[in-house]
Amino acid sequence: MMSYNQTVHILLEPGLLESALAGNHPFIAKMALVLEFAGFRVEYRLHGDQNRTDQTYVLSHMKPPPGSRGLIFRRVYEYPFWQIDSSVSRWEWDVAKASYDPAAVSGAEAARFYSAWQKRLYGDATHNLSRDGIVYVPLQGKLQEKRSFQVCSPIEMLENCLAHDPGRRIIATIHPNENYSAREIAALDKLERDNSRLRVEAGGMIPMLQTCDYVVTQNSSVAFAGYFFGKPALLFGNIDFHHIAIKADMTYLATAFTNVAQARPDYARYLYWFWQTQSINAGRDDVHSKIAARFERFGWPM
Repeated sequence: MMSYNQTVHILLEPGLLESALAGNHPFIAKMALVLEFAGFRVEYRLHGDQNRTDQTYVLSHMKPPPGSRGLIFRRVYEYPFWQIDSSVSRWEWDVAKASYDPAAVSGAEAARFYSAWQKRLYGDATHNLSRDGIVYVPLQGKLQEKRSFQVCSPIEMLENCLAHDPGRRIIATIHPNENYSAREIAALDKLERDNSRLRVEAGGMIPMLQTCDYVVTQNSSVAFAGYFFGKPALLFGNIDFHHIAIKADMTYLATAFTNVAQARPDYARYLYWFWQTQSINAGRDDVHSKIAARFERFGWPM
């Protein structure tokens, strides 16, 4: 019978808890195997459960982990890519702070990887691309608030698009899972009425990525999706996939808009680096060693 030196609680949502207990979640099962091999007793708990000692290690799905021995794990935009880190904020992750060197990535290998994932995620949609004079602005929440990771509020971001790209149409889309206040909707409506080049819509990500010139957002994952369509991004907020994007600086906004319109980064090399070298691919043979390395990175006894 295995003897355990430490206990780890894996905190999950109800549906994920049921899946983990049944052994039906591949990545959680692999994390548990690595932890058990290192001498941890693995217990699955719901988020909010506080029945533990200060000596218990905690691994939390997406939400901030309680206590000093906590880490989070979450999917890196698409399955089977995952990350284990210490912060719930992606822009504080190791990958966000890492230096990206495209010369260190095999072009041929990256091209195969990129093409396969374009087809897997979007079928033939990435073969039918154009630049129709559109700035695509996927909006998130809190439209009139400048949060700590943003350089301005989303409404001000839209105003800056209108001011600094006077030749293109601006199409902003509202997020389907956000509940916007009447005040926020009124502000959007006024901006749309006052600017004939601005249109506010709902949804339609794939057609927009097919036809836009570039993406402007705070840190929406739509900008990450845009990389598969060869569309550059201008980011007004912090995020983990910023390395090939143009970063908005309020002092040099005109330059940022000029640069994003001209940007042509090597998307294939970047996505290969971001997913295959910086994330954990749960479908690869090295998944267990990469999981163990992440726990070791944060001082867990492996």
